Amino acid sequence: MQNYITIFDTTLRDGEQSPGASMNIEEKIKIALQLERLGVDVIEAGFAASSKGDFEAISQIAQHLETTAVCSLARALPSDIESAAKAIAKAKHRRIHTFIATSPIHMRYKLKLSPDEVLKKAVEAVKCAKSLCDDVEFSCEDALRSDMGFLREILPAVIEAGARTINLPDTVGYRLPYEIESFMQEVYNFVGESAILSIHCHNDLGLAVANSIAAIKGGARQVECTINGLGERAGNTALEEVVMILKTRKDLFCVDTRINTKEIYAASKLVADTTGIRPQPNKAIVGKNAFAHESGIHQDGMLKHRETYEIMRPSDIGIPESSGLVLGKHSGRAAFRDKVKALGFVLSDDELNSAFERFKQLCDSKKEVFDDDLRAIISEETTHIPQVFTLHIVQVSACSSGKYCAAVSIIQDNKELSDSALGNGAVDSVLKSIDRISNIQGKLKDYKVEAVTSGKDALAKVVVKVEFEDSGRAMIGHGIDIDTMNATAKAYISALNSYLSMRALMKK
Repeated sequence: MQNYITIFDTTLRDGEQSPGASMNIEEKIKIALQLERLGVDVIEAGFAASSKGDFEAISQIAQHLETTAVCSLARALPSDIESAAKAIAKAKHRRIHTFIATSPIHMRYKLKLSPDEVLKKAVEAVKCAKSLCDDVEFSCEDALRSDMGFLREILPAVIEAGARTINLPDTVGYRLPYEIESFMQEVYNFVGESAILSIHCHNDLGLAVANSIAAIKGGARQVECTINGLGERAGNTALEEVVMILKTRKDLFCVDTRINTKEIYAASKLVADTTGIRPQPNKAIVGKNAFAHESGIHQDGMLKHRETYEIMRPSDIGIPESSGLVLGKHSGRAAFRDKVKALGFVLSDDELNSAFERFKQLCDSKKEVFDDDLRAIISEETTHIPQVFTLHIVQVSACSSGKYCAAVSIIQDNKELSDSALGNGAVDSVLKSIDRISNIQGKLKDYKVEAVTSGKDALAKVVVKVEFEDSGRAMIGHGIDIDTMNATAKAYISALNSYLSMRALMKK
């Protein structure tokens, strides 16, 4: 049995199924590039047959990655598989992941197929995928509630048909760790080394990571996971937790991964900032309190010897030991470039110049500029959504009637467009003004504002989720500014630009 664990990241597919976590193509490319820096072996970039947007995102990601394999999910249908093959065609390393449900409850009520019919479809799907791509993964959806006798039939058949990897999902997060380990051992006993066994756990009972670790003990050599445990319902196995368990407890596991753990924090922040879904403060590894010590006893122990209360160092996952002041208004371009590189960003010359200008503007209005300030402005400057609209001016004032009035100017095609509106609060008035200018009505579904760093002059970061007209899905927008209303307007316009970009793609 190999001593290497393949890390299969499905943040861009299963993770995006988390309510409100939809991402545009540019954001997906950005995350995919960070996952490659992280050292992920396989990225499940989407479900090519599900929409034009997913197909295009997979195709774009396939053209950007150098070392990480790009995978598309596909049902056990020839049309799905062919769509997946086309989407990943330009990738240097390709994989097709096809699946069909194998549990009695799924076969009877969802598929309405007999086990023999499911077996036939599975074999045909793998053969079809194998004819289009050498690397084929097959999943038994709801495997952990499937009959072992049926798995003894279908798994050897799909392996013979060409599947290299067999994925066994705990689709509803039902099983306990000792059950998973026993199950995986039994499967390994009849599959052996003929295919790599994979585990895909959901977190409905809070056991996704524990179950994935148990599966490794039972013989699994691929773990399917997401950054921050993002995913539908209660989420998926958290990549960062599995990786750090294997690294920290090498005394128990004779296995390793190719993950560069110093990129974990950057990946976590990028996914959180992009989706607007942040890990809870006490989340293992990447929560903001994960390395915080408030107890006097703990602090005393830490000062005397760090390992008294820390089994990992913040620097192990890429958190700087110090997040103090980094640059000031007199810092030059060379110093800025070095700092950007130290923070883990890879920028083109145009992106660097644009980010440097934003940094200089920030220095004029903010006394101290911290690492997180720089991360925020760089992330915003490197998100290449087509800018149909850009913010120019926002002015908000309270009215005697208890209402607020906002006057907003935005730029479209180098022309300044202005309008104003009354609203039930400052935010409402700003958004209504933008609706009037753009002539597109948006419905605010969620609104979050937080300080990027501490202090009265902290940058405000606003994340909004907006549903526009007949889009049928909420678009996420981001904005940062010293002024909260400016940040709000930028975030709303960001969501509007994403919507217009998606609408243009759908018309192609």
